[in-house]
Amino acid sequence: MEQKNKGFIPVMLTPFKNNGDIDYDILTQLTEMYLQAGASGLFANCLSSEMFELQDEERLQVIKHVIKVVNGAVPVVATGTFGGPIAAQADFVKKVHDTGTAAVIAITSLLADQNEADAVFNDHIFELINQTPGIPLGFYECPVPYKRLLSPQQLIDLVGTGRVIYHKDTCLDINQIRLKLEAGKANPAFGLYDAYMVHAVESLKAGSAGLSCIQGNFFPEMVVWLCNSYNNESLGQEIAMVQQFLTDNMEVMHNVYPVVAKYCLTKRGLKISTTTRRNVGHFSSAVRSQIEHLYTDYTHLQNRVGI
Repeated sequence: MEQKNKGFIPVMLTPFKNNGDIDYDILTQLTEMYLQAGASGLFANCLSSEMFELQDEERLQVIKHVIKVVNGAVPVVATGTFGGPIAAQADFVKKVHDTGTAAVIAITSLLADQNEADAVFNDHIFELINQTPGIPLGFYECPVPYKRLLSPQQLIDLVGTGRVIYHKDTCLDINQIRLKLEAGKANPAFGLYDAYMVHAVESLKAGSAGLSCIQGNFFPEMVVWLCNSYNNESLGQEIAMVQQFLTDNMEVMHNVYPVVAKYCLTKRGLKISTTTRRNVGHFSSAVRSQIEHLYTDYTHLQNRVGI
C-alpha cells in the first residue's frame, strides 16, 4: 500500500534535571523542537523516554504535558501496558487514553512471557482489546524486556479488528516489512512506522507510513526530509547520501543512548541535561568525541543536501 504522505514519529526523550526529577520546562522545548522540525506525530512514554524508570503518575503527567504543548497540532501516541494481569493493563490503557492520546501503544513483550507461544500472546491481546472497548491501539516491538515480533499474519488479524491503527516495527527485515504492510489493506487508518534506518528508503518505498527512530533524537529535520524526499528522482544522490549517513552511524547513535542523544541536542542549543535514570553505560571522553564528530559530519551533510 503506497501512501502519499510519509511521516516522522519521534520516540520522545524525557529530560531530567541533574537531581533526576523530570524537567518539564525542557520537555516543552523538546516537544516544540520536534514540531518545528516537521514531525507528523509524537510517541511519548516509550523506551527512549525511559518509560520503565518512570512511575505511573509520572508517565501520565509526561503524556499530559506533551499533549498540552502540542495543542492538537499533531496526534500523540503513548505506551499503556507495563505487564501484570491483563485487567490491570487494561485499566492503565484507559488512563492513558483519557489523557487525549490518538492511540495507546501495547508493548508486545509484556503481553506474554518469552517462553510462551504466540497462541498465548494472541489470547492476551484479544482479551486486552475486549477490555478496552473503543480505544484505538497500537503495537511497539520493544526490545525490553525482550523483543517479541509480530508475524505478518498476526498483524493482519489485529488490524482487521478495526481497533489497531499504529505499529512501530523493529523486525530489521525489509521482506517482513513488505509482508506486514498487507495489514494496512484492512484499515486505511493503520500505519506501520519503521524503526530500522539501514533500510529506511526501501521501507518508505515499500509503503510504510513513515519512520519512528532514535536518529530523530539527534537530527529530526533529517528524518523529516527523508520522509518527504525519499521518492524524488531529482534528489537521488542526496537521498543516497542521507541513507548512507544513517547506515554508517548506526552504532555511534546507539552507544550509551539516550545520553548521547541528549548531549547532541546540547550542540543544537537545547539546554538539556545528559542525566538519565536508566544505566546505559559510561559517557566517556571517547564517546563524547564520537558525538562531536557525528555532529560535525551531519553539519556538512546538511549543507550538501540542503536540509
